[in-house]
Amino acid sequence: MRHKGSEIVVAVAGQPNSGKSTIFNMLTGARQHVANYPGVTVEKRTGKYSYNGDTVTLVDLPGTYSLTSYSQEERIARDFLLHEKPACVLDIVDASNLERNLYLTFQLQEIGIPLVIALNMMDVAQARGHVIDARKLSELLGAPVVPTVGNKGKGKQEVKEAIVNTYKNTENGSFRIDYGEKLESILGLLEKKLSENLNISASYPARWLAVKLMENDSEARRLVEKAASA
Repeated sequence: MRHKGSEIVVAVAGQPNSGKSTIFNMLTGARQHVANYPGVTVEKRTGKYSYNGDTVTLVDLPGTYSLTSYSQEERIARDFLLHEKPACVLDIVDASNLERNLYLTFQLQEIGIPLVIALNMMDVAQARGHVIDARKLSELLGAPVVPTVGNKGKGKQEVKEAIVNTYKNTENGSFRIDYGEKLESILGLLEKKLSENLNISASYPARWLAVKLMENDSEARRLVEKAASA
């Protein structure tokens, strides 16, 4: 159990137009700092707030539809998660476009960092006639799911509580996508092979890396080649 007074670093992720900036502002208020990610001109926004004696530092990742290395924003978001290893990820999901947004959620979960899901724009979803069982979704995903309406401040305390509880809970839920018998047999062999290389397994989640190699992700190939040569 971690004691009070900790600093908890949380990455805030989400697809464009999910309301990520609104949730970030809702949680941090005016306590924000803006710089750039190292070596690029992409803006890096951080903010802080206190909750029950703990200091939470939020790092706003670039909005991205996936964690594949097709764009600079995707690479920045992915590199931060892999190399900075935040305590957890706050995933902002547009409840009115749930299926599309869950694509990023699945990729975040495969990296293996504990996840808190803010089911944002619930008012828009309800206006469109969508009925979402947040508790059931939480059970299926193995992560806390908090309904929010960022522009109205709804869900603020619940999100803060979920972040701290996730950080302090050593028995976080697990989630694993089943890609079907044929793919899983190949992924299993590849994952085992990657795990046997200590340079690779110490730096990257073997399951995530195996999936990315199957996608022919050029950055994943580069990471494996670099680690293997070391």
